[in-house]
Amino acid sequence: MIEVGKYHLMLSLTISAGNMKFLIVGDKEEPLLYDYFDKSRFPGIDLILSTGDLRPGYLSFLMTMFNKRLYYVRGNHDIIYREKPLKGGRNIDGQIVIYKGIRILGLEGSMWYGGRGIEYREKEMWWKVLKVRPRIWLKRGVDLILTHAPPKGIHEGKDQCHKGFSSFRNLIVRYQPRYFIHGHQHLIYPHAGERVTQIGKTQVINCYGYYILENI
Repeated sequence: MIEVGKYHLMLSLTISAGNMKFLIVGDKEEPLLYDYFDKSRFPGIDLILSTGDLRPGYLSFLMTMFNKRLYYVRGNHDIIYREKPLKGGRNIDGQIVIYKGIRILGLEGSMWYGGRGIEYREKEMWWKVLKVRPRIWLKRGVDLILTHAPPKGIHEGKDQCHKGFSSFRNLIVRYQPRYFIHGHQHLIYPHAGERVTQIGKTQVINCYGYYILENI
């Protein structure tokens, strides 16, 4: 637990994939995972996922230290990936990957707020979602959706940049994945709200900092 002003931020949560553990990171470089890294604090990590807005160097460090595969989506600030793509990690934007039976869908970026970063208008994101629907059908569903931005009405901010996508909310309602993991909404923001929200069969989780997910 880290104390930030009057906020106490719990930086780990447990999910599952059989007996596997997924390390999920986003938005903030955690000292426990970098400056003060000690692998013994994180036993049994099987896969690393990133919700974006993290330096390629930070993610490369995690891949090296854990010696594990990494899947990621880009956040709105990740324009550096155009010039310095992450070596070894896999960008799963618009794709479904299967890791030991767990079907993972990735969608990058934030709501459009001027075009300075990795941003999409709502209509553009709807097209991305429509394109991936046949793949969801072929895979007979999806277990975990990994995004940078939140769904509309869940964990979203009040400003244009931090609004959630209606298309993401539709994915939850239509396919009912067990987990919808996003970043972008920093927990130190006054309007951040709760960390985990249950929508039907789906847990929507704000992945700010890091989470350890086990027991899917």
